[in-house]
Amino acid sequence: MSGRTLEVLIVEDEMLLAIELEHLVEEVGCHSLGCAMSSDEAVDLAEKLHPDLALVDVHLSDGPTGVDVARKISQDCGGVALFMTANVKRLPDDFAGACGVIGKPYSEHGVKTALGYLSYCLTEGHAPGPAPVGLTLAPAYAALWGLDDVMQRTA
Repeated sequence: MSGRTLEVLIVEDEMLLAIELEHLVEEVGCHSLGCAMSSDEAVDLAEKLHPDLALVDVHLSDGPTGVDVARKISQDCGGVALFMTANVKRLPDDFAGACGVIGKPYSEHGVKTALGYLSYCLTEGHAPGPAPVGLTLAPAYAALWGLDDVMQRTA
């Protein structure tokens, strides 16, 4: 993945929010592959486009199906999901294979900082330091990116 632009799929059923996220993705130097508003649309796009990262809301137009979408993207499509949701408590302990979560409401600055951080992690294979404020990493990804020691010190 190193040396190329991160390709991001947005899975969000609120159109204005999806458009805003698309702009933020582009502003941090990533490439938006488009937006999906339902679980079927998200899985179809992920299977066709193989995103590096998918920004996934838990509650989509067809119900609380975002957890299934994240699991499918991480297991079958070779991508990494990041939850962006007001429903943080609905996430399973294993984060459904996602790398983490940003809770809603979130700020433009927070999303851009998190995207920059994740872009580094996904490109370099390790974290540049602790996760920025507003981004909670899944334990499996914290370990993968070498943050076990940092996580234990801050816990």
